[in-house]
Amino acid sequence: MIVIVTGMPGSGKSRIVKEFEKRGFPSVSLGDIVREETLKRGLELTKENVAKVSIRLRQELGQNAVAKLAVEKVRALLEESPLVVIDGVRSLDEVGTFRGAFPEEEIIIVAVHTPPKLRFERLKARGRHDDPQNWEDFEERDWKELRFGIGGVIAMADHMLINDGSKEEYEEKVATLVGEIIRGLNRGGA
Repeated sequence: MIVIVTGMPGSGKSRIVKEFEKRGFPSVSLGDIVREETLKRGLELTKENVAKVSIRLRQELGQNAVAKLAVEKVRALLEESPLVVIDGVRSLDEVGTFRGAFPEEEIIIVAVHTPPKLRFERLKARGRHDDPQNWEDFEERDWKELRFGIGGVIAMADHMLINDGSKEEYEEKVATLVGEIIRGLNRGGA
């Protein structure tokens, strides 16, 4: 089984990934693949460089470029684990790449929605090098994600978590959903 986790930046995707990892299942981050590619090209890990490489990859390899680069990592992990989580899928082209590469695997899409103002506050507090520092940067990043096609992936989700309450409430929702998915895996389907 492959679980694809999607959502806008700062929505809470990593919490879902961490819950699966806590339960012994590996993950592949498409964002990490872009950051690795940025370093391979001899560039510093700045917000601008990562964004440029993300766009360049899609120009060079197609809209599903990052997914193509992730397939071998996912394939290797599936040899060791019955479930692999893919973090950060941004387009239906990427979903299609995984469905084409793994036709025998059940693929489940989990999306997270968090209201924009709440995501902005969380991103500012997170303080990662590529997080927006002002509302204009935040909106620009959101529009970039939407142009990549993330809205289509969210619309096609099998499960949708709404992350608009306390951290504890969200963690409970995540633990419940992850438990349901794992139980489905153990029964032979979700």
